[in-house]
Amino acid sequence: MKAIVVERLGGPEELRIAERPTPRPGPGEIRVHVRVAGVNFMDTGTRRFGPPDVRPPFVPGVEGAGRVAALGEGVTDLAVGDRVAWVYAYGSYAEQLVLPAATAVPIPDDLPDEVAAGVLMQGVTAHHFTTEAAPVTPGQVTLVHAAAGGLGQKLVQLIKAAGGQVIGLTSSGAKAEVARSVGADHVVVSTDDAFVPEVLALTGGEGVHTVFDGGGATTFRASMEVLRRHGTLLYYGPLIGDPPVLAMRDLPRSIKVCYPVFHDHVPTREALLRHTGHLFDLVRAGRLRVDVGGRYPLADAARAHRDLESRATTGKLLLLP
Repeated sequence: MKAIVVERLGGPEELRIAERPTPRPGPGEIRVHVRVAGVNFMDTGTRRFGPPDVRPPFVPGVEGAGRVAALGEGVTDLAVGDRVAWVYAYGSYAEQLVLPAATAVPIPDDLPDEVAAGVLMQGVTAHHFTTEAAPVTPGQVTLVHAAAGGLGQKLVQLIKAAGGQVIGLTSSGAKAEVARSVGADHVVVSTDDAFVPEVLALTGGEGVHTVFDGGGATTFRASMEVLRRHGTLLYYGPLIGDPPVLAMRDLPRSIKVCYPVFHDHVPTREALLRHTGHLFDLVRAGRLRVDVGGRYPLADAARAHRDLESRATTGKLLLLP
């Protein structure tokens, strides 16, 4: 089978297609034919730093959709031929993949593979951000960084579905239109920390209830500045840069800071099925749109990473083995 293999940590040029042995599933595992692999910003960190406790060579990617090709011992709730999507299964940039059956989610018959692959990682992430890490309630005002990106678009839509208001941040006017198209109430075009005056003006000087900040170290302090009393800064941008070191007394207005970790909020298969079930229902109801920002042959994984890191893309990027 063909797979993207990282032989040496580094830039996008280290993503090279190669032949690999077809994997065999062990107990509790399944092998899938990968139809679609999702490209996520965390994959760029994996390429540069490696997966946890893994040295090169390795196959990157953690998300995708496809069909079950073989079952390992003890797997009884899936069958060969079932359509499934998965999240946090390393090695997804490949034609075939072995993964724990517990990480695979059955795809409803009326959802295309691209939609399922496009909603899993970013959709589940946005869902646990907005329902558990920093629950959004009706009437709350939120600020969403990179609101035109794959994760940003899903955050905007889930916040609106929960009755919240959204101020979206984008880096260009074209991206502002994308953010508006998925429901942002206001859009501020800004880079780095220049958004503070306009966000405060939009909230009558009071600030927002929650900031969803994946912008990295350059936006961390500015995000704190636009929070109202007891507001929450949900920070998920360490791959772009670690936030500054803060003393507890530096936190203004009794704000809260949260660094959400996926496995803390989705610790079990039951939790995964709960999150994905709600997401699939929202997609079916037309309340959650999955925009594909780019489709690439598997061999063009390096180009997909370059495009993602250039900040020129919107929506979800997909690899098609």
